[in-house]
Amino acid sequence: MATPLSASTLLTALRDEGLQVVEHGSWRTHNRNSQGAWGPMNGVMIHHTVTSGTDSSVTMCYDGYDGLPGPLCHGVIAKDGTIHLVGWGRANHAGLGDGDVLRAVISETALPAVAKADTDGNSRFYGFECVNLGDGEDPWPAAQLEAIEKAAAALCRAHGWSSRSVIGHKEWQPGKIDPRGFTMDAMRDRISERLAGEPDGPRNPPQQPPATYEPFPGAAFFTVGRHSAVVTAMGERLVAEGCGKYAVGPGPDWSEADRTSYAAWQKKLGYSGTDADGIPGRASWDRLKVPAV
Repeated sequence: MATPLSASTLLTALRDEGLQVVEHGSWRTHNRNSQGAWGPMNGVMIHHTVTSGTDSSVTMCYDGYDGLPGPLCHGVIAKDGTIHLVGWGRANHAGLGDGDVLRAVISETALPAVAKADTDGNSRFYGFECVNLGDGEDPWPAAQLEAIEKAAAALCRAHGWSSRSVIGHKEWQPGKIDPRGFTMDAMRDRISERLAGEPDGPRNPPQQPPATYEPFPGAAFFTVGRHSAVVTAMGERLVAEGCGKYAVGPGPDWSEADRTSYAAWQKKLGYSGTDADGIPGRASWDRLKVPAV
C-alpha cells in the first residue's frame, strides 16, 4: 500500500521515464474525491477508450458523459505515445472489482480469474485510458505500446512496485474486455524488463510550428449562398468532434446540414436554447479550432 503521489511527483516521474506529457485544464485538482476515498494506492490499471481521435478522447475523459462524470482516468495515452493528463485524485475508471484480485496485486502474486465485483477500485488504482476502438482490429502503434509500458513503469518505479502491480480492466471487473488487442502478460513482461534498467530521462519536446486557425468570420458570414473553403474546414472539424450530421459532405456551401452539425457542437459545449441555434459565435468557434485555409 502507498500514499498517492502528488501531481508534481507524477509529472516528474512520467517525464523522467522519457514520455511526452501534455497537461489539460485544471487536471491537478480535477477529481471525484468528494465521492469517496483516494488511496491507499496498490497498482496501475490499463483501459481502452472505445473512441478514435486524440482531442475528442481527451475531452471525454476529462469531462465524462451523461451518468458518469469525469475524470474517467488520470492520463490518456494517444496513438503517438503522448500522455495527456486529465485528472488527479479519485477518478471514475475502475469501478467495483474482485477483492481477490486486489489482494493478489498487493502481494504481487499471480492473478486469480476475475469472478466478482465487491471492491472499490477507484480508490486503489491509477488509471490510463488508451485511445483505441477496442474492436480487435484498430491497431496499437509501437509508440503507443511503448508509452503504456513507460507510464506504468514510471508509477511502479516511484512506488517500488513490480510489474505484477499493473493490470488490465478486464482482469479487475467481470464482463470487461479492455484492453483488447494485446495481452497484459506481454505488457507486464515489457514493464519488468524496463524496470530492470534505468529510466530514459527527460526528452526535449518536439519543435513544432504553432497551430494556425481561422479567425471568427462573424455570424453574418454563415448565410445561405455562402461558398467558402472555410465552411468545408469547419465541417471537417465538426465531423472530427463527433458532431457531423452530414448525409453528404461536408462541402464549401453553407447548408442546413452545416447549421445542424454546428448546433450539435454548441450543445456538446453546454449551450442551449438560442445559444445552440447552429449559427457560430466567437467563443464556440475559437474552441472548434478550424485550421486556416
